[in-house]
Amino acid sequence: MKNSLRKLRQAKGLSQQKLGDILGVSRQTINSVENGKFDPSLTLAIKLTKFFNEPIDSIFEYEG
Repeated sequence: MKNSLRKLRQAKGLSQQKLGDILGVSRQTINSVENGKFDPSLTLAIKLTKFFNEPIDSIFEYEG
């Protein structure tokens, strides 16, 4: 799934580690989501939308 997570994270000046710490996941999880290797759980997707104050479809693009 394509996403704009890297762009959003960098705009806030956060490292992958710092964002992971804030959201309660590992740096590796953030890296995998950013690189499209892992689709986040619903819980993580909701945490991301709330943290960045963005609707889910502006963060994630479903490629069906």
